[in-house]
Amino acid sequence: MLRFDFASDFSEGLAAVRTGDRYAYIDRTGREVITVDSSFDGVSAFSEGRALVRVNDVCGYIDRVGAVVIPPQFPGANAFANGLAAVRTGSRYGYINLTGEIAIEPQFALTSDFSEGVAAVKLDERYGYIDPQGKWAIAPQYEDAWSFSESRAVVRVAGQPCYIDRTSAIVIPSTFDGAFSFSERLGRVRKGSIWGFLDLKGAVAIAPKFDFASDFSQGLAAVLVGSQWGYITSQGEMAIAPQFNFAADFSSGLAAVTLDGKIGYIDRTGRMAIAPQFTQAGSFAEGFAWVKVENNWHFIDSEGNFLA
Repeated sequence: MLRFDFASDFSEGLAAVRTGDRYAYIDRTGREVITVDSSFDGVSAFSEGRALVRVNDVCGYIDRVGAVVIPPQFPGANAFANGLAAVRTGSRYGYINLTGEIAIEPQFALTSDFSEGVAAVKLDERYGYIDPQGKWAIAPQYEDAWSFSESRAVVRVAGQPCYIDRTSAIVIPSTFDGAFSFSERLGRVRKGSIWGFLDLKGAVAIAPKFDFASDFSQGLAAVLVGSQWGYITSQGEMAIAPQFNFAADFSSGLAAVTLDGKIGYIDRTGRMAIAPQFTQAGSFAEGFAWVKVENNWHFIDSEGNFLA
């Protein structure tokens, strides 16, 4: 079976791996298809046909044949999303397009990726949202701001989190101490030290009662009850009883869980589909998940077979 010193998720048909100090990309057959320049100190997953590379603490981008298409020059950079990538030049952030041209001039103290047509950015001491042309979609006015998801975004006003819509109207006022992005039409919130969920109108969908909660994924959310993790449905019913030392989100019908110090995968009924045997494990992406056994990294398919 293939083994590496590091492995990352598959994305756009490729996964970054490292053997010794040499990075490469493999395809889903395990074949090495991009040999990375040995001068690169780090690489990332592909997004929109570009992958970040780092050389001497500056970042650039390669294409799917491994050619450098945007030379390393940025002290900080994000992956591409909607044709734009946030980059830092000096102490300010802006955005470049897929050819490396400056699309939105560096002027912001902080930036985020574009989501649902806008990006949260910080100008001076306030956060707002810009469109892909760099114009203000929502003027800077918030103490903090997160990306839009399902037409809602969390912002902080007068020290309190609340949800706004794309017109900047507060559609869910703050009645909680912490708030997070919506996923599958439910938003995770915290009151004191307990967690629950709201619907898109702000009504309590699942009353706060958990010691921690993750976002919904494929119809289930991992929740912490005391010291053990289980899963609930969108109606708040316990679908998989708390029994795990840790539980991750579902992807491709499987979720990584920890039992007695080893990680395996369960299906949506709670059945152990891949026996606990790993020391680290990722989520399934494009048919495979990276796993670590002792000091080696591998890929497995949804049946638990190692990529060979």
